[in-house]
Amino acid sequence: MTEKVTVLGAGTMGHGIAQLYAQAGYDVYMYDIKSEFLEKAMTRITDNLDMLIQENSIAASEKESILKRISTTTDLKEAVSGTRFVTEAVSENLPIKFDLFKQLEEVIDDDTIIASNTSTFSIQQLSEGVEKKDRLLITHFFNPAHLVPLVEVVKGPETSQTIVDRTVEVLRNIGKEPVVLKKDIPGLIANRLQAALVREAFYLLDNGIADAEDIDLAITAGPGFRWAFIGPLETADFGGLDIWKSVVENLAPVLSNEEKIPSFVEDKIQSGNLGTKTGNGIFTYSGDEEVRRRILERDENFVRLSSIKNNK
Repeated sequence: MTEKVTVLGAGTMGHGIAQLYAQAGYDVYMYDIKSEFLEKAMTRITDNLDMLIQENSIAASEKESILKRISTTTDLKEAVSGTRFVTEAVSENLPIKFDLFKQLEEVIDDDTIIASNTSTFSIQQLSEGVEKKDRLLITHFFNPAHLVPLVEVVKGPETSQTIVDRTVEVLRNIGKEPVVLKKDIPGLIANRLQAALVREAFYLLDNGIADAEDIDLAITAGPGFRWAFIGPLETADFGGLDIWKSVVENLAPVLSNEEKIPSFVEDKIQSGNLGTKTGNGIFTYSGDEEVRRRILERDENFVRLSSIKNNK
C-alpha cells in the first residue's frame, strides 16, 4: 500500500510540494479552504509537469499517474485521515496557523508529524500553537518548491530525534537535499545569506555603481556560477583562507550595514511596483505574457541545472 501524506495549503508553495510527493510515488491529499484554490493548484501542477516532460525530466507516460496520486479536498479530516506526515503551507499568519494546528491535533494520530513550511516564524513561536510539541518541526522549502533542491529543517527543543530522522528520510525520498540546523536562528541559513547579498546589491544600485542588469550579471556570471557547485566556505578554501582574510577585513568596513531598504525600493513598494506580480519592480515587464515567459525560462534553466548537478 502506498504511503499517504498531506499538504495543507494549495498556494505558491503548497502545490509544488504536493507535486513532489506525487512524483516520488506517495498518495497525496492537498487541502485548502476553497475548491477554486485547489483547482488553480492542479492547473499549475499540470503545467509544471508539461514543462518537465518538455525538458525530458519525466516521461510523458508518467503524467497521468502522478496526477492520479493527488487528491484534493476542503475537508480537513478527510485530508489527514490515515496520514503520518503533514506539511503545513498555509498563509504566513500565526493566528491562522494556530487555528489550523488546533483543528489538526483533534483529528490526527499521536505519531503524525507536523512539518511547517514557514520562513517567518521560529520553531519556538510555532510550538506555542500545538499541544504535542515533540512531533512539530520546520521544513522550509524554496520557491519554486518543485525545482529548488534545498529544504532547511529546524527542530524544537522537544522535537524527538526519531521525528527529525523520519522527516529527513521523507525529504530525501522526494529528491530534496535537507540541511538540519543545530540551532534555531532568524532567517535560518539561506535567507540570511541571501539578505546579506541583496542588501549589498540594493546599496550598489542606489549609489549608481552599476545598473541593475550588470549587478545581476556580476553574480550569475561570477560567484553564482561557482556557487552552483561549491559554496562560499569551500570557495574560501579554494582561494586560500589568507586571501579571504584580506578580502573580508578590507571590505567589511565599507560594506553596507543598512537596517532598512533604500528609499528607492520603498518608493516602488508604496507605488505598487512590486516586481513580476505587478509588472514593474526593479525591472519593467511588458505584460503578463512576458512575466509568464520569464518564469518559464527560469524554471527550464533550473531543470537543466538540476540535470547537470545530478549527473556530475
